[in-house]
Amino acid sequence: QVQLVESGGGLVQAGGSLRLSCVASGRTFSWYARGWFRQAPGKEREFVAAIGWRSSTTTYADSVKGRFTISRDNAKNTVYLQMNSLKPEDTAVYYCAADALVESMSQRRSADYWGQGTQVTVSS
Repeated sequence: QVQLVESGGGLVQAGGSLRLSCVASGRTFSWYARGWFRQAPGKEREFVAAIGWRSSTTTYADSVKGRFTISRDNAKNTVYLQMNSLKPEDTAVYYCAADALVESMSQRRSADYWGQGTQVTVSS
């Protein structure tokens, strides 16, 4: 059974940092693109960042460029999202995802696999 499990969410003050992790199990995801999405209350799920299987390709939503960094460790089947300079508008449930293509996530907001989500709350 394939599972993506996020961790690292929590409550942080504006300007602070958090690091999210997402461990995959049930199959190897070394050849999959990995990504992060988020969904705030009353809003649609939106793309945040994605990384290709060789880590040579990364793409970010304009709203997080320069503040968030996505990375991966294929040996651990894990993808990370380092979030710095957090703002109250970053408050959302963050979901990790996996798909064969970065473009599926960044352009079509779709993915083959999804995690259950982790809450990130940024206080002002």
